[in-house]
Amino acid sequence: MALLPRLRQLMRRPSSASRVGARRPTTAARRGDTLHEDALRSMLSDDPNNERAFVALAEIVRRRAADSTVADEDPLAAPPDESERQHAADLAVWALGEELAGNPRAWYPLIEVARLSVSDDHEGTLRRLTTAAERDPSGKALVEALALLRGAGMPVDAIGLGVGHWRPREHDPEVARQLVLASIEAGRPLEAKQHIAALDLYPDQAAVAELRGELGRELAHAEQNIPGT
Repeated sequence: MALLPRLRQLMRRPSSASRVGARRPTTAARRGDTLHEDALRSMLSDDPNNERAFVALAEIVRRRAADSTVADEDPLAAPPDESERQHAADLAVWALGEELAGNPRAWYPLIEVARLSVSDDHEGTLRRLTTAAERDPSGKALVEALALLRGAGMPVDAIGLGVGHWRPREHDPEVARQLVLASIEAGRPLEAKQHIAALDLYPDQAAVAELRGELGRELAHAEQNIPGT
């Protein structure tokens, strides 16, 4: 079952959905994971875009959710297979990402939820990536969003998102790389040239000189492989 339908199914079951990604009540001694989780949550409260803290916390909730499919199983039912454990782990990370995305400064959790939804929910993925790009003035979120869409085989969507949100004077120049590569992948070499030219607006021209040359070579190579050019 795809992740989004599975999420909706679990959300209709309060008894199970309420435990997704949550600590399991226990009277046992606190485990190392619990102490680590508290520390990571504190770090993410201060900086919801702390990638290392998010990845570490996601690993904890993934492991707990996957293990819970075994702990909660009906002894008369067949044991959960690996796909069920993976679904449970993904749903736990989804819940974590949605929780952290409630912070108006958070963009990285939105990227991670979009990563989980990209194959099931096109509109929702674009909405999350758009919000992430709008929340981050540095352009790093936009770089991550465009790379995600390109990796999912959606270069046209990447172009649309990039053109609508890229500020060449202010943003990380790596946005240009993602836009040029998306344009090449979409068969739009003229647009790729425009994105390379937009690097002229970046204040530190020395810093983008190598990138401009690299992208120019990428485009020239791509044009050599376009029939009739």
